[in-house]
Amino acid sequence: MIRSFAVLCAAVLAVALGGCTTGMPGGSVAPIADRPVSDLTPATPAQARAKIHVELGMAYFEIGRFDVALDEARIALAEDSSYSPAFHLMGLVYMFIDDTAAARENFLRALRAAPNDPDFNNSYGWFLCVMGEEQEGLERLARAARNPYYRYPTRPYTNAGLCHLRRNDDASAEDQFRRAVMIDGTNAQALFNLAAIQYRRGDYARARENLVQLHQQTEPTASTVWLGLRTERQLGNREAEASYAAQLSGRFADSPEYRDMMQGNFQ
Repeated sequence: MIRSFAVLCAAVLAVALGGCTTGMPGGSVAPIADRPVSDLTPATPAQARAKIHVELGMAYFEIGRFDVALDEARIALAEDSSYSPAFHLMGLVYMFIDDTAAARENFLRALRAAPNDPDFNNSYGWFLCVMGEEQEGLERLARAARNPYYRYPTRPYTNAGLCHLRRNDDASAEDQFRRAVMIDGTNAQALFNLAAIQYRRGDYARARENLVQLHQQTEPTASTVWLGLRTERQLGNREAEASYAAQLSGRFADSPEYRDMMQGNFQ
């Protein structure tokens, strides 16, 4: 769902490790079958009006108009005081404006109404990871990923990967990102983090494969170009390294990555 590259991809801005306690469910775990509340047909006219306001608020949230998003969530609750997606939207907004107490309160209010909603569990799971409560966060993300009705299963897998990175657990993170890419081969965040993990491990050929796939689908950033440059340097591909260097110089000359290149800090 999102302030940095890592946070954006994960919050809005998506692994079978043997069970919830390690991050993602194993094949023997029964799926959580509740449909997302936002996918359900409104039961009353008031709920229909609340749904419209939440959808509008989410659109404003995604472009960074957090004030308008909050207003729309409040209007939705005025229409239907129990409409849980409105609490979820408020939780997202408060998370992004760093009001963590209000974010937690609203996520929990949404979850009390719909404990198995995958959107709610994904968002709250990532919030918990950011707050340093990684274990519970991973369990929430597992619940979201297991739901067969979730339209965005790549989100909790990606968020779980990022959560494992916060624990410095590259192996578990890699597993999560692989699963995210299996679901959505255009998942830029998962591809980048896979490449970064493989680079750290010295698997430069695989890092290169993921970066090539990434750059075929999305516009490069200073971070992805810099990782590409260092990967090609390790592989001894001087022509490709020079191409990345030209991109860094021409498009990202004000970036920390460009300064590192100019200073010869390639590690």
